[in-house]
Amino acid sequence: MTTPATPTRPSVVRRFASPVIMLALMWAIQLADAVLPGSFTGFGLRSWDISGLGGVVLSPLLHASWAHLIANSLPFFVLGCLVAIEGAARFWLVTAIIAVVGGAGTWLLNAPGTLTVGASVLVFGYFGYVALRVLAPGRVAHRIGYAMIALVVIALYGTAMFLGVFGAAEGVSWQAHLFGAVGGGIAVFVGRSPGRRA
Repeated sequence: MTTPATPTRPSVVRRFASPVIMLALMWAIQLADAVLPGSFTGFGLRSWDISGLGGVVLSPLLHASWAHLIANSLPFFVLGCLVAIEGAARFWLVTAIIAVVGGAGTWLLNAPGTLTVGASVLVFGYFGYVALRVLAPGRVAHRIGYAMIALVVIALYGTAMFLGVFGAAEGVSWQAHLFGAVGGGIAVFVGRSPGRRA
């Protein structure tokens, strides 16, 4: 007698492949920027410039310096993997929403001509997503699990995130930080069908 095969959950490697690939791409771009003539940062998001709207997609992958990239790498990896727990499709949807909302807000509120680059828009977006994920419809067990994760994330990154918006240093885009977090909050409720509560 045979029994139907039961579907298996994606392996840890498959779940976390997406943020790892994105982070590797950021490092590859920074390396290429260091050895090739010119600078890729010019492809970032330039506020109030229609031709610079492509930066909505490109600016999170670009960094002004190695120090800038290094500072973003660990929080991007940790928070990105927490989003990727829900699967690759969810990770890319959340990333796209954060990039669009964060990019649009930055493009509108930054001074005209301001160039913005860096993965911090995604870092703040992932933080907002993980912190608010507990509010999304779903089974009680999942909501409790995400509440515990959210508490740990807020404890680890909450102060830095607050200062990144309300105490950003000169030359740091608080707009990207704020609207990235807003995008993460919006992403919690987009493309999700209400689940049954246990």
